[in-house]
Amino acid sequence: MKKLPLILLASFFVLFSVAALASDEILPAIKRQLKKTYSALTNHSPAPEPQPIFEPIVVEVPIPNPEIVVPTREITKEYDNHLVAGENNGFGLIESEEHFTQLIQEKKLVLVSEGNGYRVDELTHSHPYVTPRSKVILEEIGQAFQSLTKQESFFTVSSVTRTPEQQQNLRKRNRNATAGISSHSYGVSFDISYIRFNGKKGGNRSAQKDLETVLNEFQAANKIFFIKERKQSCYHVTVR
Repeated sequence: MKKLPLILLASFFVLFSVAALASDEILPAIKRQLKKTYSALTNHSPAPEPQPIFEPIVVEVPIPNPEIVVPTREITKEYDNHLVAGENNGFGLIESEEHFTQLIQEKKLVLVSEGNGYRVDELTHSHPYVTPRSKVILEEIGQAFQSLTKQESFFTVSSVTRTPEQQQNLRKRNRNATAGISSHSYGVSFDISYIRFNGKKGGNRSAQKDLETVLNEFQAANKIFFIKERKQSCYHVTVR
């Protein structure tokens, strides 16, 4: 009975020695693997989520073209009709005195001085020339006016065709004159004074009323456009 404990003790000692040896070999390897795993977990954070890429919005702002000239003329919507009529019914814009002379030589502009029912005033800032059709219409207006008044009456044409240079010079003297292009520069416009009848300056309501009646009839017949210019005391007439 006394030998059994010694055998058990010897067996326990052998097992303990084997376990100690195994731990010396296995534990370091386990520790090294754990360190590698821990290092991998701590040193490599999750990859960041891709951020959306926003492309810049490019807004193109138009750059003014220096070659484009903006008209400076002070006009009304009603006066636009006169410019359109001038562009369509004349021979183009009279650009200079040389161009004006050329149009006379080509008989595209003809002289107007007087006729039944009208007289052309002494002109300082325009030329007494219009297109042939414009002269015909002026003659008809004069005859209609004289027939309506039932006497040898006549009105006064105070301005006719102007070159752009004459228009600029007139603008310097009279700020009410059109700035820029005028329908007078196409050879189809003329001004009729409503305060000068029969060569006399002054009010003549009866003659003015007759003249305006004639102009309204011609405008209704699509022969002319006209505007009453109060500051200039005239009717601005453009042949259509």
